[in-house]
Amino acid sequence: MKFVKFLRLPLLLSAFFILASATTISTEKGLEKVHQATNVLKDFSKMKESIPSELLKEYEGIVIIPKLINAGFGIGGKRGQGLGMVKLANGKWSDPVFITMTGGSFGLQIGVQSVDMVLIFKNKGVLTKVKNGDFTIGGDISAAAGPVGRSSTASTDHKLEAEIYSYSRSKGLFAGISVNGSNLAINKTLNADFYGEGVSSAQIFERATSTEPAIAELKEALNSFE
Repeated sequence: MKFVKFLRLPLLLSAFFILASATTISTEKGLEKVHQATNVLKDFSKMKESIPSELLKEYEGIVIIPKLINAGFGIGGKRGQGLGMVKLANGKWSDPVFITMTGGSFGLQIGVQSVDMVLIFKNKGVLTKVKNGDFTIGGDISAAAGPVGRSSTASTDHKLEAEIYSYSRSKGLFAGISVNGSNLAINKTLNADFYGEGVSSAQIFERATSTEPAIAELKEALNSFE
């Protein structure tokens, strides 16, 4: 029996290190998404025709999907992972919730394109209700191409009436990718690995308590638009 117990110990240790390694990798993946989202915001802010400051002051939610893959041959598809944040009652941005975006489209599409996507939501309630891919952009709420320029008065819709504005850029230029028909879903696995089991997306959207430096940098990049 002692010999059997002796054999079990290495197996248990191996299992422990495998699980620990998997958790570390998942956490690093979350941090990578946060860093990528921060870089997307910084890149947008450097563009002459950037996201208007008025828009982010008035609107309450944002989704950032770095390196969204837009591909197709006749029938197109989109897939990407990113994060979403909402504005709290005190005006601060919540901690980020990890989100997946998928979708398909029809038309003349040939090849593969990687774009950085930013969606600005007028009402944060739309984002806080996103769960298992049950929210489709273009269903009850459609997205419009976002106004550009340091001032929103340069836009044809300077009243900022759209429920969702979309921005997409590829290789430093606006790409004009349509997101209507795309689905948003909470990435529960990545959220659990990053924040811990039992923490729901609703709870994350309600708080701004993370002490992670990468998240602080993300929020700083977002606040720089305002």
